[in-house]
Amino acid sequence: MLAGEAAAEAARKSEQDVAVAAPGKPEEQEFPVVGDQRAAAFFDLDNTVMQGAAIFHFGRGLYKRKFFQRRELVRFAWQQAWFRLAGVEDPEHMQDARDSALSIVKGHRVSELMAIGEEIYDEYMADRIWPGTRALAQAHLDAGQKVWLVTAAPVETATIIARRLGLTGALGTVAESVDGVYTGKLVGEPLHGPAKAEAVRALAAAENLDLSRCAAYSDSANDIPMLSLVGHPYAINPDTKLRKHARELDWRLRDYRTGRKAAKVGIPAAAGVGALAGGTAAAVALHRRRR
Repeated sequence: MLAGEAAAEAARKSEQDVAVAAPGKPEEQEFPVVGDQRAAAFFDLDNTVMQGAAIFHFGRGLYKRKFFQRRELVRFAWQQAWFRLAGVEDPEHMQDARDSALSIVKGHRVSELMAIGEEIYDEYMADRIWPGTRALAQAHLDAGQKVWLVTAAPVETATIIARRLGLTGALGTVAESVDGVYTGKLVGEPLHGPAKAEAVRALAAAENLDLSRCAAYSDSANDIPMLSLVGHPYAINPDTKLRKHARELDWRLRDYRTGRKAAKVGIPAAAGVGALAGGTAAAVALHRRRR
C-alpha cells in the first residue's frame, strides 16, 4: 500500500479506497522509491485531486464578484452539465465553452485574476481536495520526488492550487495576454487528451526524468495517453471506460468518493470547459520561466 494512504483513510473514513489486486499476488514493492531523483508524479486535477471542475469553481467566484451576468452563469453551468451527462466532448460544444470562459477574462489584468484566484481557492476549492489523492501526492513529495499538476484548467488556477498543496508546479492553460492584459485568445491548442501526454513527455525531457519510473494519476479515459506513458499509472475515481481499461491492464485503482458519488462512476469529469488550456510547448516554457 502506498505510504500516506493510512493517514488519508483516517482523515476520511467514509471514502472508499479500492485497490485492484489479484488474490495471492505478491506484496508490492515500496513505492514511491525514496531518493529516486529521476522519478516524478503527474496528477490530473478535475475529479482526481479536486471534486468537480476547477474552471467551474473559478467561474462561481468571478460571478460572485460581478464579472458577468446571471444569464452567463446559467450558460456556463449548462455547458458543465452537458459535458458531465453526455460523456462526449463534441468539438462545437467545447469551442463554445472555451469562448465563453475566455470572454469572461478578456480585458482583465493577469495580476488581478491571480489575486482573485487566491481568494476563490479559499472560498470554493480548498474544501474540495480529495484527502486520499492529497496523501498520494504527499507520499511522492516525502520520497523527495517532484509532483506536477497536468490539467486542462487555466495554468493560473492550476499554479495556485499546486502551490497551496505544496506541489512542484503545474501545466495547464496558456491564455494570451499583451502587456499583462488578457486578449480573450488561447496560445496554442487545448492541453487535453493526447496533448497532456505530449506535455508530460516534454517536461520529462526537460527535467531528465525516466518515465518508466514515474507515476501518473487521473479519473478520465481521456488521460489514457498520459497514463500509458509512465511505469506506474493510477486510475483515481475513474469513469467507466477508465475503470475497465485499468482492470484489463492491471493498473492500480483508488476510489475516494462516497458511496453515493461512486455510484455515479459512469459520469465523467466536466472537462469540456476545463479544456480552456494552453499549448504543450508553451505550458512547459511557462513553467521553466516561473521556476
